[in-house]
Amino acid sequence: MYVTMIALAALWGAAVGLLVPRAAYRLSVAPEEPWRDRCPAGHVLVGPARGWLGGPGRQECATAPGPLAAPLLTALACTALAAATGGPRPELAVWLLGAPFAVLLASVDARVHRLPDGLTLPLAAAVPLLLGVAELLPYDAGSWFHALLGALALGGAYLVLFLVNPSGLGFGDVKLALPLGAALGWYGWGVLFAGAFAGFLLGALYGLGLVLLRRADRSSAIPFGPFMLAGGLLGLLLGAFTALP
Repeated sequence: MYVTMIALAALWGAAVGLLVPRAAYRLSVAPEEPWRDRCPAGHVLVGPARGWLGGPGRQECATAPGPLAAPLLTALACTALAAATGGPRPELAVWLLGAPFAVLLASVDARVHRLPDGLTLPLAAAVPLLLGVAELLPYDAGSWFHALLGALALGGAYLVLFLVNPSGLGFGDVKLALPLGAALGWYGWGVLFAGAFAGFLLGALYGLGLVLLRRADRSSAIPFGPFMLAGGLLGLLLGAFTALP
């Protein structure tokens, strides 16, 4: 049963990850620009969900370099989450549903330093709601009340950081902190702190590496969303593993 669950999670991650490149390409624009509706060759994007879902397309129409990166990352994340959860706990469904959106957000932020409201705000509502449903089901290993507090705590902390230094942190990061805080808070304050700290640590190490390689200076902006999400994943893995009976 355990091995089957991990295998199914990996297949789910690979399948939904195939849909990420098209959406990432369409969303990777500056704030004042409309979402892309044409491929690099100028063809109108068509397909499921009005052309939002799909792979990278033909070579001349490719909407993303390295089209296998998103499916691979999503599959690895889903596999790790299923393995750490250790059984069919209801919150695992929430993590698996959120994984492709996390990869999508990281992809867009890495390209254009932007976390679109069309993704962060629905996630801010959906994650607490789905965790509330998970708590009503048997075998859950977290607390919905702590998830709500986690969303408020991490969102509030990022808001303070944004107000103190708006040039160092985007408001999209503040919005992303709400669903991320809910997910981490589900497992308690220790996991919330660990996941948040891991995100800052990874971002700091990346920035330091760029400075040492002379590819950036101390005032250069870096996309922080991918490191928030990577730290969140590490926190969830810790929380899921330590919650095992």
